[in-house]
Amino acid sequence: MTLEYLLKRIGDTEISAEERLESLCEIRRLADLGKIKRPEKTVFVNNHIHTCYSFSPYTPSSAVYCAWKAGLQTAGIMDHDSVAGFKEFIIAGRIMDMPVTCGFECRVNVRGTSLMGKKINNPDQESCAYVAMHGVPHQNVDKIEAVLKNLRYLRNVRNRKMVDNINGLVAEYGIKVDFERDVYPLSMARLGGSITERHVCMALTKKITGRYPERKDALDFIDLLCGSKMTDKTREKLMTAPDDFYEYDILGVLKGHLVSRFYVDATDECMNIVEFTNLCKEVGAISAYAYLGDVGESPTGDKKAQKFEDDYIDELFGVLKECGFSAVTYMPSRNTREQLARIIRMCGENGLFQISGEDINSPRQSFICQALADPAYAHLRNSTYALIGHELAATVNIEDAMFSPKICAQYPDLEERTKVFAEIGGINA
Repeated sequence: MTLEYLLKRIGDTEISAEERLESLCEIRRLADLGKIKRPEKTVFVNNHIHTCYSFSPYTPSSAVYCAWKAGLQTAGIMDHDSVAGFKEFIIAGRIMDMPVTCGFECRVNVRGTSLMGKKINNPDQESCAYVAMHGVPHQNVDKIEAVLKNLRYLRNVRNRKMVDNINGLVAEYGIKVDFERDVYPLSMARLGGSITERHVCMALTKKITGRYPERKDALDFIDLLCGSKMTDKTREKLMTAPDDFYEYDILGVLKGHLVSRFYVDATDECMNIVEFTNLCKEVGAISAYAYLGDVGESPTGDKKAQKFEDDYIDELFGVLKECGFSAVTYMPSRNTREQLARIIRMCGENGLFQISGEDINSPRQSFICQALADPAYAHLRNSTYALIGHELAATVNIEDAMFSPKICAQYPDLEERTKVFAEIGGINA
């Protein structure tokens, strides 16, 4: 079997996870025999890799392989409203001798807090925040899935309404998107995956490229649909994009410039912010707020320059403490040094653990965040190994979770606790 064949297999969503893992085992065997060059290990880590179980070109097996190939020390799965990829990701990590972490991302409402009415870290909706559950103890995955399954059902009610709104925008151009035929098959919903706004945008993208096979015509139509011309830089990027990047790049434009015209507020599918942190405590996971901060050009190409939490950052951290959060997660590539210095300082002052991760959901993105080479962010590598140590320990005994009452009493100083758990996670291995 050729490497090309094996790579195709580990990324194939039409075969079983077991079959993908068998092909990954063969890749590992070839690497052990020296028939595949092993990558040089780097200092980089990433705890925020999306897979096909939310929206991504990567299966859990191919995500771990790409992380390994990039030279990452560790990798973390982070799907929206889904834990369905955990088992495959964990086994893939074992096959490639790569420490991994498991978590998921979701949206919460902030009712009962002073953040009501504010744009927090969600570009599309006020009073609604993105949060992450990190380091999920493996024995509690089914308990979490019972909660997420209902949220995904409610999310699909809203997804159907958004498809109806899209059809209202494109009907005059002879285009129609069908949720069951065009959106659902792009997802892994049949196996516990979620359907996101990106799936909806990708279904529309495929309709556009099918209707307008010439790129110039497709881009002219997108300008018309969005009501504004894309920048020369964006147009050039789309005109010259490799075929396997092209539709993902169009999706980025639609996500950044059209969603506001068809978006339906997420309500019923959102836990309350305190309900979320309580669930994290119940299952022994780490609750993390996903800091976005005022942004310029988005590294993922799907966010316009706009303001988020920075004008009320002190209030935000007060709410995080009140609601029982244990951590803040952020992307070093997305923010300025000044923003990052402030967040690092405020996490220290408020006793909040820090987690890094680069949002991977497109083939154009690098698995490596070069910003992590800066000595100012060396602590994020340590915290990643502490996160790994937490997940290992809590999977054996939930009372040994990094933020359990027992462990917090034993190691009240977060810096010392992080060091202890980083050693459990194998930082010096």
